[in-house]
Amino acid sequence: MSVSLRDVAKAAQVSVGTVSNVLNRPQVVAPMTLARVQEIIKELGFVPNGFARHLRSGYSRTLGLIVPDVANPFFTEVARGVEDAASKRDYAVFLCNSDESAAKEDRYVKVLIQQQVRGVLITPADVKADRLDLMRERGIAVTLLDREIKGRKQCSVSVDDVHGGQIAIEHLTGLGHTYIAWVSGPESIPQVADRGAGVAKAATVANATIETIRVSLMNAAKGEEAAQRILELNKMPTAIFCANDLLALGVMRVLLENKIRIPEQVSILGYDDIAFAPSAAVPLSSIAQPSYQMGITAADLLLDECEDGDSHEHQQIRFQPQLVERASTGKR
Repeated sequence: MSVSLRDVAKAAQVSVGTVSNVLNRPQVVAPMTLARVQEIIKELGFVPNGFARHLRSGYSRTLGLIVPDVANPFFTEVARGVEDAASKRDYAVFLCNSDESAAKEDRYVKVLIQQQVRGVLITPADVKADRLDLMRERGIAVTLLDREIKGRKQCSVSVDDVHGGQIAIEHLTGLGHTYIAWVSGPESIPQVADRGAGVAKAATVANATIETIRVSLMNAAKGEEAAQRILELNKMPTAIFCANDLLALGVMRVLLENKIRIPEQVSILGYDDIAFAPSAAVPLSSIAQPSYQMGITAADLLLDECEDGDSHEHQQIRFQPQLVERASTGKR
């Protein structure tokens, strides 16, 4: 049978109120009493009823995290940062994977509202604010993660992806590449659109030709598909820039299978700098995003809002991506 609060109080020879203080306000309990009750809690294996506690307080010590692709190592690192920051402040995290689906995202939002989470970190599938407003109306704090919606008074943590696309093309044109394939994901994804804008901007300045290869998903399998399409072009690009590292790894695999030397014949550049990038068959050059730090920063902003309430000042934090040069890019 489960151990109750009264069982702990009886074994420690204190009141139920004292046990409650040990759990919720240990600073008001005498040190000797605190130590005795904590020891009894440990001996009996007592686990506080979190649901009952959150009914009393009106909220739980839980957060929701909605990301578009939990299989992408970039979002895995983001989630790790969120969880580490939340854990330090005694919060747990529900992880939800939307697959870039607005319908699936809506369902998760409703579930998190039902669970009475204290706050939600979300990488929205689209720019519609309805679901964000719905959570705020229910008293749930919301922070945008890896996205920023212009004109909203809301905390957000994002990366300057226009600059990321720009420095990618500047790196390749600086190596002498003037005919470059841009392997892009769906334009409906704001990060992809921003990276594409940076690509176009830098290509215009450098007078480089960009061959756009668009795929429907941003994973290694679609990277392989993109590589096959590149091989069928009338003229082979001397460099390939991919919208993320998973696409780049798929492209690399097909090119190597076709005996194309990297970077001697074709340079490949990815985006995200995931943990697998340095361990690729040819160590992958990439545009790095501080994924773990983004998760920590976003969680801290959200928890500050949860605890500060109306006095909280919203912040929009934008990180700058950086080029990490490895063996997969070289001179033309």
